[in-house]
Amino acid sequence: MKKVLVTGAYGFLGKYLIKELLDNGYSVVAFGRKKEELDKLKQENVETYVGDFCIKKDIVNASKNVDFIIHAGALSTVWGKRENFINTNVEGTKNVLYACKKNNIKRLVYVSSPSIYSGKVDRFDIDENDFDEENKLNYYIESKIMAEKEIHKTKNVPFVIIRPRGLFGIGDTSIIPRLIKANRKIGVPLFNNGKNIVDITCVENVALALRLALESKKAVGNTYNITNGEPREFKNILEELFKQINEPPKYLKISLNLMYGVSSTIEFIYKIFHIYKEPMITKYNICTLGYSQTLNIEKAKKDLKYIPKMTLSEGIKKYAEDYKRNKVL
Repeated sequence: MKKVLVTGAYGFLGKYLIKELLDNGYSVVAFGRKKEELDKLKQENVETYVGDFCIKKDIVNASKNVDFIIHAGALSTVWGKRENFINTNVEGTKNVLYACKKNNIKRLVYVSSPSIYSGKVDRFDIDENDFDEENKLNYYIESKIMAEKEIHKTKNVPFVIIRPRGLFGIGDTSIIPRLIKANRKIGVPLFNNGKNIVDITCVENVALALRLALESKKAVGNTYNITNGEPREFKNILEELFKQINEPPKYLKISLNLMYGVSSTIEFIYKIFHIYKEPMITKYNICTLGYSQTLNIEKAKKDLKYIPKMTLSEGIKKYAEDYKRNKVL
């Protein structure tokens, strides 16, 4: 039985990934810093290892006698200290790469981010090579680009890079909960009447893609965009979501250029005064909510044989049913 070590094991994606691996005959080592969270994952064929991939010896020891590593752990937020993003997302990834070489890992699958494509512009059908290597819209984006560069320049580590867009599903603590909370308070910010086209992805489909990245012979050394392959207008997605959860949608129609300027000013003030709490709005938030961005996933379909197993509407319905049962954001 092939063994996979998963960093970020008790995160939103990590839990779905572990289930996908177990369901398809893999054994799993769940790796993370919080023992109490790892204990929740214990089940047949799941080992746990309490450690921090920012500490080289931890990830080296955890990955002994392991066939593959899926590095899904990261500091993933839109704001914070630059040094924290560099230490976790860059230096931590370098430690994972060292462990791969030390323990002769057969393949590393790295979970990167399509946020590296973000900017103050509409972008459609983006392929994997179409990004600005100097994109510094926020420190998270900068750190992900830097981490990818480290992977590419490391010799003798077979790797695959996956860039999944806008994950959502049961257990999501980011996208949908924020939209619901905004709707209840002041309304969901709506730019250009919500006609911007967006790609989002059921988390189950991302877990599938990561497993396929372990298995495809063509995948080694390549990078893949992953989405549901169903780009839709932002307002259209919102209408479906709020209909499914039986809550009337409320929108806050505002000027895109004005809000980008406001967010720029807020970020400037936060940096000047070294405020590390996340601002109410950031330039990245405005770019995500206000501009179209769709990804080309043809390469993943061809090389990984990736076919999404859950449609966007199925994912929204599944989330809504759980939400109505539990009313948990």
